[in-house]
Amino acid sequence: MHTSTNALPEGDRRSAGVTEDDTPGAAGAGLTRRALLAGGATLALAGCAGGPRRPAPAPAAPRIDPYYLSMYAAQNDNGFMIPAIPLNRIDPVYYRQVVPYQAPEQAGTVVVDPHNTFLYLVRGDGTAMRYGIGVGREGFSWSGNATIRDKQQWPKWHPPAAMIERQPELQKYANGGMEGGLANPLGARALYLYEGNRDTLYRIHGTNEPWSIGKAVSSGCIRMLNQDAIDLYNRVPLDTPVIVRS
Repeated sequence: MHTSTNALPEGDRRSAGVTEDDTPGAAGAGLTRRALLAGGATLALAGCAGGPRRPAPAPAAPRIDPYYLSMYAAQNDNGFMIPAIPLNRIDPVYYRQVVPYQAPEQAGTVVVDPHNTFLYLVRGDGTAMRYGIGVGREGFSWSGNATIRDKQQWPKWHPPAAMIERQPELQKYANGGMEGGLANPLGARALYLYEGNRDTLYRIHGTNEPWSIGKAVSSGCIRMLNQDAIDLYNRVPLDTPVIVRS
């Protein structure tokens, strides 16, 4: 006949290998002290093995085409070292590039679109060389047809009277102007637009503030990256027609 171990005397129960932990209900739901200890050790080991989580890697910076890196690299121009353009701070749409262009203007015409911040040099084959520009207050002050009657490398800057009135600290440049150089607002090149023999005071020029390309800024006319201003200067001769859109 089968005899329950619970009915055995205490000494016989020990000899049968039964402990207090083996009794029904011990440690709840029949779990033994040994099981609890083993389980706790397993959790502790699992926690140590995990360790601190590594942060997710930062997304890779967009790759810039080497063609444009070369186009906008630093260059020595007439003794002035023009810095490389930080292309990661400029929307690629404003990089110099050939684009489709269907319009009635003849080849060689410069078309300035100040509101969309682009300048086009019409090529006559259904395309144009497009440059990104920044537009100052004076850049919106005039529109129409003009001609490039003067071109200058590292030009002097003569601030307009209205600008001197707004910024009295420019008074020192009222007569002799500011010599050309990296600090000069006209940058590396300037193209001067005339209506007949009248200076429109409208300028297409370089800038030492590349972040301003594609934006409307506080002063100036039509500003280009210095590397682009040099490129345009080399492509267009005197008497080139210019159309500034309204």
